Amino acid sequence: MNGESPTQLFRPHANLCDRVNHNIVQSEIEGGVFLNDLEPRTILFIQTQHHCYTAVFMGDNQALLWGHPQFCPRPISVSIVGSTWGGTMVKSRFVGRGMRLEFNHPEYSTPIVTSPIREIQERRTAAPRPARRALVRN
Repeated sequence: MNGESPTQLFRPHANLCDRVNHNIVQSEIEGGVFLNDLEPRTILFIQTQHHCYTAVFMGDNQALLWGHPQFCPRPISVSIVGSTWGGTMVKSRFVGRGMRLEFNHPEYSTPIVTSPIREIQERRTAAPRPARRALVRN
């Protein structure tokens, strides 16, 4: 452990139908990323069935996102809602394999939902280093 608190795994709930419990458990088996676990400036490469997106996580649920020829051909600031199984139920602040990414685009009134996510790769950017000063010799 590196001192970070791990995200707690889902426990099936009696008040949810078997299909919903199954989908939530399956999302944890297939894996994904909880936005709360990311440091600002973390880069996610999200390969969906049809496109490869790049997301630079800015904090909270904000990201610069690009990779779709119509909705985001260039980096645009979006709000990531989470991931869905293709219906109206969203796993908030989560980007998961086998699920569809849902995000709010500033130029559209309804959320945009991608095709199913096949792969997610994470790359953390290095923290900026303090500038080095040249030593002056007398």
